[in-house]
Amino acid sequence: MAKTPSEYVTLVSSDGFEFVIRRQSAYVAGTIKRMLDPASEPQRAPYLRDVHQLIECSSGVVLEKVCEYLYYNEKHRNAKDVPDMDIPPELCLELLMAADYLNGGVPSSVFEQNGR
Repeated sequence: MAKTPSEYVTLVSSDGFEFVIRRQSAYVAGTIKRMLDPASEPQRAPYLRDVHQLIECSSGVVLEKVCEYLYYNEKHRNAKDVPDMDIPPELCLELLMAADYLNGGVPSSVFEQNGR
């Protein structure tokens, strides 16, 4: 009998910070969705896939903002006139690199507000 995936996943930053977020929100990022796909790595223990996913390229500060965006995206998915997210200018480059790694999880349009 196949194990039912947990409703939550834990994303771990390169510096060890852990963020527990809803699986559905994490699926906004294509890379995370593929990593959590049971068919992607059959050798991995299912409980590890359901609970943790290491995001090596992101510090805790950056991963926190990524998690915030994943929830923000889910909340405003079908909304019109969505307000801009508050993104500190000093994080823009690191967030852009994280977005690239996460396969478009954070579109570059969110950086336009800061002129980046």
